[in-house]
Amino acid sequence: METTKQKIITGALVIVAVLIAFTASLWIFGAWNDEWTGFNEETKTIISDGSCNIAVVPVFGDIISYPYEDRDGSGNELPPSTNQDEVLDTLSKTEADPNILGVLAIIDSSGGYPAASEAIANGFRNSSMPVAALIRETGTSGAYLAATGADTIIASIFSDVGSIGITMSYLENTESNLKEGFKYIPLTSAEFKDYGNPDKPLTYAERLLFERDLKIYHDQFVKEVAENRGLSVEQVAKLADGSSMPGSLALDKGLIDKIGDQETARSWFAEKLGISPDEVRFCK
Repeated sequence: METTKQKIITGALVIVAVLIAFTASLWIFGAWNDEWTGFNEETKTIISDGSCNIAVVPVFGDIISYPYEDRDGSGNELPPSTNQDEVLDTLSKTEADPNILGVLAIIDSSGGYPAASEAIANGFRNSSMPVAALIRETGTSGAYLAATGADTIIASIFSDVGSIGITMSYLENTESNLKEGFKYIPLTSAEFKDYGNPDKPLTYAERLLFERDLKIYHDQFVKEVAENRGLSVEQVAKLADGSSMPGSLALDKGLIDKIGDQETARSWFAEKLGISPDEVRFCK
């Protein structure tokens, strides 16, 4: 027969088992309910953990318009890139997060695809909250275009800014191919279908096509910078020779608004939002 002590131990074990089973059931039900009601999806849209109020959007490396892989086929890490869709998705989440009051775009990029850069600039410009762009080392070409969508541009005095222009330059392989015994065989249904192929010489007519497109893209680049920065097209056109410049000169030319760092951005947000600098907290 069981002793009183054994009965107490047995009873305690039963109670513990019941509590464990009950807790597990609650957890399973909660997870199922969150999934069914969409709560999990809602939490994925939150940027702030409750302790920060300024979303940080990195724009690093090449600006691209397609999903980024961080490794090549052999497993080697690739340089960082910025996917336009990821930036726009983050901006969308900031709109849904009641704790977020502003956006800081940290830029270290020498540009990338024009359409992707334009999309990011438009995303910044269309945000309902204050957006500051902070150029650290480099904010040139498409990355500078992206920055112009912000309400203010802050740059390090040691930064490289500008490089307004378009390039379609490429390396021609024809002489190398001849030495190696390769011969290019043109088979196209239209005269210009393979123009720009590095394995064939560029004809004069093909060059004219490139130059036509370069002018169109260049003029649009100048126009968008002028509109976003509140400058005249003539002012920007004078600066749009493809060269870049230090932050201090970019400030003189109106390409940026302030020389500074993240603390400069903190002060800007504080003034813009009507709060103290101590209340401006950047999300990691």
